[in-house]
Amino acid sequence: MTEYKDITIIGGGSAGLYAAFYSGMRDLSTRIIEFKPKLGGKIHVYPEKMIWDVGGVTPITGGKLMEQMEEQARTFDPEIILNEKVEKLEKNHEDLFVVTTNTGQEYLSRTVILATGGGIVEPVKLDIEGAERFEVSNLHYTIQRLDDFKGKKIAVSGGGNTAIDWANELEPIAEEVSLIYRGEDFKAMEAYVANLELSSANIYKNTTIEKIIANEEGHRVKAILTRNQKTGEEILFEVDDLMINYGYDRELKFIKESSLNVELVREFFVKGTAKSETNIDGLYAAGDILSFDGKVGLIAGAYTDAANAVNQAKLFIEPDAHAKAKVSSHNAKFDEKNRELLSHLYTKS
Repeated sequence: MTEYKDITIIGGGSAGLYAAFYSGMRDLSTRIIEFKPKLGGKIHVYPEKMIWDVGGVTPITGGKLMEQMEEQARTFDPEIILNEKVEKLEKNHEDLFVVTTNTGQEYLSRTVILATGGGIVEPVKLDIEGAERFEVSNLHYTIQRLDDFKGKKIAVSGGGNTAIDWANELEPIAEEVSLIYRGEDFKAMEAYVANLELSSANIYKNTTIEKIIANEEGHRVKAILTRNQKTGEEILFEVDDLMINYGYDRELKFIKESSLNVELVREFFVKGTAKSETNIDGLYAAGDILSFDGKVGLIAGAYTDAANAVNQAKLFIEPDAHAKAKVSSHNAKFDEKNRELLSHLYTKS
């Protein structure tokens, strides 16, 4: 059992990281629990994609934005717990939240902010025996660097937005791109599909991957055997890399099974208010996990959710506190940091 914090944030993506920063502005002791080995959330799925819609930020890659969000989140030195998956959320006899992870560790907190995105997300894996051994080499569920695939033969399997977007991004730089989809009609935006159909990518519908053929050493995918489910035709593809995107498994088990009876919407979202409140006192939500009328589904909206959640947590802990923090340009907490930054700038010039 650890000492209690004012706020425990479950999830280290956009909403969770901004909540950690803003809670420091409100003088609240803070903990982030993230089940991945690093912070950043779902942006890890598209680190090289350009992001244009964060207010005041010129076009920036997902990877760079993650770096900046993490640096900002660490401003007030929150406790950061990585590689631990939350499995239980309850309250004890002292009315403190008890957050239990897969390690058996229990974390106490006066308030909790749920910032898990649309639930804890894991990619749906390729259901072929032994496929997992290729994940360390050339079987991929995300793309970290497009340049790694330059001049290669790539097979992409999937029919949703991400799979088709990958095929479109890889087509100009790869030697060959083949898109393999088990269905007839793609489940992606029309613009993505139109771009794919106009490209040089090979498209195989009604087709599934039946077998993986390894190289002589046995540690890389050398080829894949596919079957057309309508005609029975089999095709053997030699590949340098195999990309899989069958969507993501979402898990909110720790919320659904909690004795707190948190109200959900459409199974994967927490029902809340524009102030990031849930139906449980002291429990708030921010980012994709939060559903309310007028919700803004942008990273910028996640930041607003996070600030609202922290402000409500502050008022829950200290009912007489100000409703919100002073903006950074007039906040004394930044005076010393500003002097250091300005001194550095003047020294450089």
